[in-house]
Amino acid sequence: MSDSPSAQITVRQFIEQASVRLDDAGAFYGHGTDNAWDDAVFLTLVTLGLEHDDPSAAERLIAPEELRLLEARLAARSDQRIPVAYLVGEAWFAGRRFLADKRALVPRSPIAELLNGGGIPFLDHAPAALLDLCCGGGSIGITAAHEFPEARVDLADLSSEALALAAENVALHQMDGRVSLLQSDLFESIPAAYDLILTNPPYVAAEEMTDIPDEYRHEPEMGLVCDDDGLGLPLRILRDAAEHLNPGGVLVMEVGYSHPQLSARLTGVPLVWLEFDQGGEGVFAITRADLCRYREHFI
Repeated sequence: MSDSPSAQITVRQFIEQASVRLDDAGAFYGHGTDNAWDDAVFLTLVTLGLEHDDPSAAERLIAPEELRLLEARLAARSDQRIPVAYLVGEAWFAGRRFLADKRALVPRSPIAELLNGGGIPFLDHAPAALLDLCCGGGSIGITAAHEFPEARVDLADLSSEALALAAENVALHQMDGRVSLLQSDLFESIPAAYDLILTNPPYVAAEEMTDIPDEYRHEPEMGLVCDDDGLGLPLRILRDAAEHLNPGGVLVMEVGYSHPQLSARLTGVPLVWLEFDQGGEGVFAITRADLCRYREHFI
């Protein structure tokens, strides 16, 4: 980077240097960006409190104390592989800002595109009640609350730390009174029924943790790892979801790159795998009727 912490450089120059350093360090991009430039832009602009659409930002000079903070965060990103969202304390999901820290996974689900599109497969009406199961920091459920303004929304997670972060995001989005928090081991403490259940449960097999990029090791393992080759929790959700869906209800679940294993395990079950224009895979939809019809497959 710069020759000394007091060197005067512009925002553009820092971003250029930072992106080269990230690529040279072999950083992995999977927490809201997919390349070094965007990662460096996000780190720099949020640290400096600058807007992405500020035309004067690129040529703004960086003050010495700002540069020291930027270089410390860049070192943490490149050398320790900490995701930018954790370094700056926020992430963007479905076009909205969310608080982010190590209490929950960094928001990044392709379910964002599904919600922004406004149409849920098989659901022929706007949901009156919906559940974000395994909610983490609450980004999916809060986004759904924005997209379905008449809906009652519950956020559920087993982790009290994740729910504390979700509560902060509920307050940030001024959703108090519309969005409720429930601590529950999947459906164990959830008495209600919903028109729509959205869930991004842990689906990484324990043995695969040795092969994942270092960036993911900064996230809570509880939000990633699952038994039975990564299928234990998804299968439990499939088995029990029908009891928490109203007639005509729909379950939408993300299982990421575990989707081939789930498809092989559930041959003949009509899981409808969704396609996304903005990238992402491993999200399916299934109706309550089919959850009931094929329930013996999920045991």
